[in-house]
Amino acid sequence: MRYIVIGAGAVGGSIGGRLHESGRPVVLVARGAHADALRAQGLRLTLPTGTLTLDVPVATGPEDVELREDDVLVLAVKTQDSVAALDAWAARPVAGGGTAGERLPVVCAQNGVENERLALRRFGEVHGMCVVLPSSHLTPGEVVAPCGPYTGALVLGRYGPGPDGTARRIAGDLEKSCFLAPVVTDVMRWKYGKLLGNLANAVEAVCGSAADAAAQDLIARAKAEGTAVLDAAGIAYASGAEITRLRSGTVEVQPLPGEPTRSSTWQSLARGTGSIETDHLNGEIVLLGRTHGVPTPVNAALAAAARESVLLGREPGGLTAEDLIRRIDTAAPA
Repeated sequence: MRYIVIGAGAVGGSIGGRLHESGRPVVLVARGAHADALRAQGLRLTLPTGTLTLDVPVATGPEDVELREDDVLVLAVKTQDSVAALDAWAARPVAGGGTAGERLPVVCAQNGVENERLALRRFGEVHGMCVVLPSSHLTPGEVVAPCGPYTGALVLGRYGPGPDGTARRIAGDLEKSCFLAPVVTDVMRWKYGKLLGNLANAVEAVCGSAADAAAQDLIARAKAEGTAVLDAAGIAYASGAEITRLRSGTVEVQPLPGEPTRSSTWQSLARGTGSIETDHLNGEIVLLGRTHGVPTPVNAALAAAARESVLLGREPGGLTAEDLIRRIDTAAPA
């Protein structure tokens, strides 16, 4: 199989780089300065064992790739960019007839729980992936993946009914590329569990850090709301203990000098990308809360503050945790 990695940032670059290193055919899809750097100098993938320079083929969009019947599309863009990417790739012809949406599998290697539903509207075969892969992409052409001995844990499963043979073949390639890749029948349970953990991302991004007591209080309150919402909605989710056990002793962050591990949301603000995924993380909890009658003031405030930070061009740390707590308390009904 050949892997077309759509969105070669922190997660996509780590997955694509490791697959390429192990001898699997890979195309990285990137844009702008990142694509230019990848083409000029290769992908610089920094691991605890050192930095690899990988000469991976690069495309800037579907028009640059002649799709084959053995291709697997790995969607690794942020959720706010999923619809545009899915529309562009689903319509592309595949050698031998038909379109990508009709003939090729797509793997949603993304945070949040909306991407699989978006993909299934456009692709006949969709696989979810719960990504436990701390990594960063702040400089064009460079990705840092600081975990070892495995680079990440990627829980994989078919979304919707159907055979999981493709998922198992993908998992086999990932396991030969320094990833844990268990195949499960309940992949969305894992993704909802990861969603609860990702509610902390907005605190780190908006406040610049999640280390102080006020930030930790916000995170605890956001996760308590998330748990209450999922319980009210009857949605199953992997516990934090399960996710910890999955990676314990095998996917451990090994901090690199000058390379602190930051959330993907923090990285979006730091790079000034002009958009942020918080509406599909904290905003998902707000949506479900409003649907099922569960108050979510903390997650609503975090989602609003993240949108505000993007609109005003703030870098991480533009507001303090105390600022956010005051906003929440002021907005609360008497």
